[in-house]
Amino acid sequence: MLSCSVMRSIRLASIAVAASLLGACASGPAKPSAQVGALYGELDVASKGYETALQQSREGDLQASQETLTRSLDRLKDASARCGNTAGCDPQRFFSTFDHLLRLKDGDFGGAQDLDSDVDPAQAAQAIAGKTGATSLPQAQRSVTLLHGQKLSQLIAMNGPVKAALEMWLTQWRPQLMDAYVNYQYMRYQMWPAYEKADLPEALLFGIMAKESGGKVHAVSRSGAAGPLQFMYATGMRFGLVSDDGFDTRFDPAASARANAEYMNEQLRIFNDNLELTIAAYNGGEGRIRRLVGDDTSVSFYDPRIYNELSQETRDYVPAVLAAAWLFQHPDSYNLRFPRLDVVPGTITLKRPASLSELTVCLGSAGGMSDGWFRTLRNLNPRLDPQVSQPAGTVLQLPKVLERSYASRCVEGPWPILASDLHKAVIPVVATPMAKAPAKSRGTKNYRVRRGDTLISIVRKLQCSSVQEIAEMNGIRHQHLRIGQQLKLPVCR
Repeated sequence: MLSCSVMRSIRLASIAVAASLLGACASGPAKPSAQVGALYGELDVASKGYETALQQSREGDLQASQETLTRSLDRLKDASARCGNTAGCDPQRFFSTFDHLLRLKDGDFGGAQDLDSDVDPAQAAQAIAGKTGATSLPQAQRSVTLLHGQKLSQLIAMNGPVKAALEMWLTQWRPQLMDAYVNYQYMRYQMWPAYEKADLPEALLFGIMAKESGGKVHAVSRSGAAGPLQFMYATGMRFGLVSDDGFDTRFDPAASARANAEYMNEQLRIFNDNLELTIAAYNGGEGRIRRLVGDDTSVSFYDPRIYNELSQETRDYVPAVLAAAWLFQHPDSYNLRFPRLDVVPGTITLKRPASLSELTVCLGSAGGMSDGWFRTLRNLNPRLDPQVSQPAGTVLQLPKVLERSYASRCVEGPWPILASDLHKAVIPVVATPMAKAPAKSRGTKNYRVRRGDTLISIVRKLQCSSVQEIAEMNGIRHQHLRIGQQLKLPVCR
């Protein structure tokens, strides 16, 4: 194993190389293209020397390993620095090589002490063995930060795209990041167990969810991807996200997290634990990424042969997920403060009929939630239409901190009366000049459910029926519709 001094040399050299590469992004004075070839040759020699140093260390020749390592890293730093002043030199080539070397070190020296590791090696080993729960870790480190034995911190290369994504999350995307964090915390008890069981880092789950939906369980994209982790219909079916009594389980937080964990592990096996390629497959399709990568699963996502052939969406998506995962683990390092939340799960049994919307009104800002509880109630009760009143005796999921608030605010008194009055408000239907007066139904017609449809919106278009009538005509329970579903509707005169 490498000694602490050698590890320190690697870490310091890594920082120096990263700084050199960032400087290489600036254009410099033009030089003959022959020098570009020479720099690439230096890069190849340095890479081979680095691998030799690792092999020498494995064989126990630590002195030779140190000498070879020092020469190789000095060569690598020098070549990367000169790349910035050489016309035609591609910094991405240095990024991909550096990324590859980090992977080799992670794989070969997973047991060595890393002075900058996110979790103490002994603590991480206990966590893998199941001796330490995630809740025992500090708030910023509460997830096991290993990906199949590799430190997640070393798999996330701090290159230009990831740093740019970090800035976006801390500026323009900051509201989505904060919403995603709050939403995830209340759903964590449903989603995290599937990732923990699959031996995947919680930070990765958060990164994907933050980018895909911001933690909105009922999110649906223009392309038809649905749920907190945005599964396409066919992919969801492949991983068991099917219709359950009319409910699309892509919208179920626990089921979608389980399916996502299975997908990620499947692709990690295919791409030999190459995290960036696996995330790219999730966004851009595994078939396309496999065709680009071929048999060389050690190739970096940032290698121009891969990176330059991807869509702009996928090029942005991968670093965005990694950056969100990184901020989830290291908020304090970026002047970021996630809110402290009381997220212990609880339940209530309705004492009087109420919809989720009515409960949101009567709960108000209970528990200090200035934005209200609508999103949380929807996320924790995904099978319920928030506009449909649920009968007394219905059991609802919600944060435990709201149990007393429900009893004091939503059972008796003025707030449930106000909420009910607002919910029953009728919006006048303004008839167009060609519209005919509503009439009683006569016969039926077929209707295909479109994106955004609800039973209430369909009834308002008909002007001659009710939610209950259409639900009974079509045997619909829980008032849930799915895109493409065929409905029978009354024909209005």
